[in-house]
Amino acid sequence: MNAGISNLEVGLPQRKRLPHEIPWWVAQGARHFITINAKCRGSAPFTEPSVAEALLRNLLAYETSERWQIWIGIIMPDHLHFIATFALESGLTASIRPWKAYQSRTLAVEFQSGFFEHRLRTDAEFEEKSESLASHRI
Repeated sequence: MNAGISNLEVGLPQRKRLPHEIPWWVAQGARHFITINAKCRGSAPFTEPSVAEALLRNLLAYETSERWQIWIGIIMPDHLHFIATFALESGLTASIRPWKAYQSRTLAVEFQSGFFEHRLRTDAEFEEKSESLASHRI
């Protein structure tokens, strides 16, 4: 398996860390588009069927524990996307960080620090992102 190289090793710009706190005025039920990257982009750590299946199963396990509600998710070779509604009292970071840590411990996969998040403000934006994710295949 190709181990890939990190953005830092090839001189690519480093991502700025952005706050992921949900503003007080956002109502419960807001949907967020989330991207979580493998530590080395360009590698393919999530193409192993057992790893991809476990990642999806574990996304759904957090839904069962009411950390989030998954609308749609997809596993790509070196990253994953999902749309979820988060419990406002716990927030995004408090939900995603332990999920990533569990995957790292149990599946021996490494992630970049943090994650990308975009709140989907309208139903049209939600439908557009959902259709885009549904059309991807690995």
